Amino acid sequence: MKKMFSDFKPQLLISLKSYNKEKFIKDAMAGIIVGIVALPLAIAFGIASGVSPEVGIYTAIIGGFVVAILGGCTVQIGGPTGAFIVIVYGIIQQFGMTGLAIATLLAGIILILMGVLKLGTVIKFIPFPIIVGFTSGIALTIFSTQINDLFGLQISDIPSGFVEKWKVYFQNILSVDFWTLGVGVASVLVIIYSSKLFKKIPGSLIAIILITAIVYLLKTFCGIEGIATIGDRFTINTNLPEMNNISVNLESIRLLFPSAFTIAILCAIESLLSAKVADGVTGEKTNSNTELIAQGAANMIVPIFGGIPVTGAIARTMTNINNGGRTPVAGIIHAVVLLLIVLFLGDLTKHIPMACLAGVLVIVAYNMSEWRTFKSLLRGPKSDVAVLVTTFLLTVIFDLTIAIEVGLVLAVFLFMRRITETTEISVARNELTMADEDGFASASEEKLILPKGVEVYEIDGPFFFGVANKFDESMRVIGDKAKIRIIRMRKVPFVDSTALHNLESLCKKSQKENITIILSGVRPNVQEKLEKAGFVELLGKENICSHISIALERADAVLAEKQS
Repeated sequence: MKKMFSDFKPQLLISLKSYNKEKFIKDAMAGIIVGIVALPLAIAFGIASGVSPEVGIYTAIIGGFVVAILGGCTVQIGGPTGAFIVIVYGIIQQFGMTGLAIATLLAGIILILMGVLKLGTVIKFIPFPIIVGFTSGIALTIFSTQINDLFGLQISDIPSGFVEKWKVYFQNILSVDFWTLGVGVASVLVIIYSSKLFKKIPGSLIAIILITAIVYLLKTFCGIEGIATIGDRFTINTNLPEMNNISVNLESIRLLFPSAFTIAILCAIESLLSAKVADGVTGEKTNSNTELIAQGAANMIVPIFGGIPVTGAIARTMTNINNGGRTPVAGIIHAVVLLLIVLFLGDLTKHIPMACLAGVLVIVAYNMSEWRTFKSLLRGPKSDVAVLVTTFLLTVIFDLTIAIEVGLVLAVFLFMRRITETTEISVARNELTMADEDGFASASEEKLILPKGVEVYEIDGPFFFGVANKFDESMRVIGDKAKIRIIRMRKVPFVDSTALHNLESLCKKSQKENITIILSGVRPNVQEKLEKAGFVELLGKENICSHISIALERADAVLAEKQS
């Protein structure tokens, strides 16, 4: 067990070794600002996900606290994010809050296993078109979920499907409440222009404070009652959350594992992407596996208190960095500030207009859309375009679970095809260009004349299941006239079980046809696998040669034996 968690090194413990008063002052200032910034976002993400506002807030508090204590990044801020809105809403609609709790718990376990198995670096290699595809798809889906509140359509039963949702919107377009629409548009404009005027204070916070005050005055002194607020839809509970007993069985695991896997993959990608961006600014190096374990622990603890999935939040993490935060203490203070706000000022959140939150999420969706990147990728290779468009459409039309699964499978197949295309099989019958094992031609002997009946096959690249059939086809094309086949493997970095099986079948078939197989230039790691697979006994040790010149000498000897 100790060996499994050998890479688990929380940055908090490392940071505290050299901690001082100056660092605390900077972390405290950053933590207070991030805590204030996180409040409207936590409320907006919670409501958009289909839960009450305080659920989003307590998710930010508990999740942010756990990530700060256990995380592998010095400045990561954990909490609910826009990326999870779609999948959380879908799980709640299908399985309820109990199903969401189980899926989040399972996702936490998956994330911890990823960290323990040291998959933190592997996650970073998920193809960029997949990330952009489902991120842009999520952005469009988030935008579509806000139309009802933004326009004040007052539709009580909105379909979950993207196409069906927009059909209902168009059918009710004449019921637009212009006061509500004005609040939504004003919120968007305030966010856009205030961020240009006030660099340190986020536009979403300014918009919520300003627009909430204006709407309160309109309702109190002008008698305008049509603008819906959080208090009109939700009863906000400012008490501390109670612990829930989550009952998990095999049936619930079977039903919710796909959703849990999606949450885990999405959390891993977003958290490590956030950490990577932060490292680029701070100059630190995140321990990816520790960060995954921390995210897993947060997602196991949060559902016990009724929360939604947690991940690293890029916007809040950058706010932390820009305001001087440099250690996980800032993340802890951010969680404490949020807790104090909800305990003592939580009742004021009921006055926030729903259209204002919709405006905040419209900006979030726009920032997530990465439409410029999406547009540039459409000019890339056809395979990347196929992955991008497929992932995007599946995210929008179906759901994120299907999109990630299909996108990953499609990317894997395209990757295998590219690797297969890079591996070349060449055949020499009459003459051979002499080259040393590093690939440089020999000055003394540039070409060798091959004895009659000797063929040389060279595999240039990985020899795995995708290439094994290609190698077999090359053999069939040549026919059975050769007496000796030399297989040159100096450029083969690795082999897999399928390649070994095909090579074994070839050797046995050749022996039946009285054709001798000689292997040349086998690398040590490949030779080790050949020995374990029994090729020394099958071919004979003398027929596994370290260099092509030795293999040709062996071929001459075998020809002489056959002629005699």
